[in-house]
Amino acid sequence: MMNKCKKWAAGLIAMAMAVMVVGCGGGQKAPAATTPAAGTAKIGVVAYLTGAGAAYGETIRNGLELAQSEINAKGKVKIELIFEDSKGAKNEAINAVNKLMYKDNVVALIGPTLSSSMFAVGPAVNQAGVPIMGTSLTVEGITEIGDYIFRNSLPESAAIPQAVKKAHEKFQFKKVAIMYSDNNDLAVSGYNTFQKVLKEMDIEVLTVATYADKDTDFSAQLTKIASVKPDAIMIAGLYQEAALILKKAREIGITVPVVGNNGFNSPQLIKSAGKAADGSIVASPWFPQKDDPKVKQFREAYKAKFNKEPDQFAAQSYDGLQIMAIALEKSGSTTDRKKLRDALTTIKDYSGVTGKFAFDAKRNPEMAVNVLIVKDGQFVELK
Repeated sequence: MMNKCKKWAAGLIAMAMAVMVVGCGGGQKAPAATTPAAGTAKIGVVAYLTGAGAAYGETIRNGLELAQSEINAKGKVKIELIFEDSKGAKNEAINAVNKLMYKDNVVALIGPTLSSSMFAVGPAVNQAGVPIMGTSLTVEGITEIGDYIFRNSLPESAAIPQAVKKAHEKFQFKKVAIMYSDNNDLAVSGYNTFQKVLKEMDIEVLTVATYADKDTDFSAQLTKIASVKPDAIMIAGLYQEAALILKKAREIGITVPVVGNNGFNSPQLIKSAGKAADGSIVASPWFPQKDDPKVKQFREAYKAKFNKEPDQFAAQSYDGLQIMAIALEKSGSTTDRKKLRDALTTIKDYSGVTGKFAFDAKRNPEMAVNVLIVKDGQFVELK
């Protein structure tokens, strides 16, 4: 009996040590990918499925599932998706990645939803030799984590400048205020980009106000902003707080245009803010009213399957899995991670629902941007 207990304890210690290595970014290689059925590739997905930002994760999951059904129907390659919930927390993302790489033995990963989670899991995933693609990550430095890190979501540095410049052409603002969440990697990156482009354009920043994720009262910040009378406001954060900020701003009489970061790219912003969302400006590769057969077909299929309109995050995850399927086919394997990683780098001419796409030398996306404004509760092109 004592020998059995010792063996059982030793096994637990060994398992714990393996998890610790991954969580700390150790150099342990993941076990070889396994195939559940002939020609089927297992892909793990780490998404924000429950909690305050679950609207992002829900649409990402929907986009992936729609793409999966279409890819599997074509029959060139079969894909099994294994979903894990990050709950918007770094430690949950680490646990999810550990399971997917070391228990499920996936050939690749998609996610996590948040850039902060990618910075937490990326080094270990890269060292394990597992390709991972972010479909919603826009913070600077993501792909610099390592050669196995990819994304098909535009960095803030590519999107925000175009939104600011287009908004400036339309509204000719000369002085602005900035608000951002100072405990959110996405928002801090967006703030830095706003500051850089405004300086380049010689636009005066009158004041900068900060808040934290999950704050609900923005009266003090907005009262201060109202007192300096800006021509426009730049906001970097997620839709939950952004919606509350917009509602409070309009409530106290601030009617100037608002330029947002990637966190604004969700119908949930409009749903939560209501009429206060009108006049909000954001840059996105996704434009649902684009006169493109692929966009129309995607919207129709998405609405038929999920009974709602797709957003940017659904569109990017849909394209992300389509890109992964092309790379799997090119690699000639559903289990060889190195071949899949190398095949992904060759994607240069994909045309999807978010437009023409190619990976650059740093595995970031090269693609066009649409600048949109909320008008009467809808994202429309800013002209």
